[in-house]
Amino acid sequence: MMIHIRRGNFARWRVAMAAAILTMLAALAVTAAATTLARMSVAQMSRAAQVIVRAQCEANATGWDTGEIWTFTTFEVEEVWRGEASAQISVRLLGGRAGNVTSSVAGIPRFRPGEEVVLFLERTERGDFSIVSWEQGTFRIRRDIGTGGESATQDTAALATFDPGTRRFEAGGIVHTPVDFLHAQVDAALSNGSGRKP
Repeated sequence: MMIHIRRGNFARWRVAMAAAILTMLAALAVTAAATTLARMSVAQMSRAAQVIVRAQCEANATGWDTGEIWTFTTFEVEEVWRGEASAQISVRLLGGRAGNVTSSVAGIPRFRPGEEVVLFLERTERGDFSIVSWEQGTFRIRRDIGTGGESATQDTAALATFDPGTRRFEAGGIVHTPVDFLHAQVDAALSNGSGRKP
């Protein structure tokens, strides 16, 4: 079957197609912007996570899996705060660059080799890990050169998350809390109600 388009109709068809494409792109942008994270407390994340670790980023790699681009980050585990983890773990997160294709997802953390983090993790069906609530479950560790003290800052400290209590979007992540205090909060959350740390 052949379709014949007259010259005048072809110009109108091109305008209609361009309008349809712009509408689709606008809809995708709205969908992406509507992706939100509901705010979780340290206690809620501690109970949701299967594994919680303090770790150092070693390397990143990207690749295709199930039709999506993923970034695979290898971490050396320094401390295990909950569950069980081997000395080296892999965390998979959506997005990254594979060849000439770049995929970016809002709310997904990225890591640099050498940086230290605390991660609230959940196991995937592939046997590696993902991060509970993405940026919310990611805390960057900083060391004060003068005092040697260590503090942790949540990735969502500057990102607006949805607070079900106020029904508003607000930035309110944890900023510069001592790592030992964060660890104590995790222990308290895991001990609360059960009498012991899982």
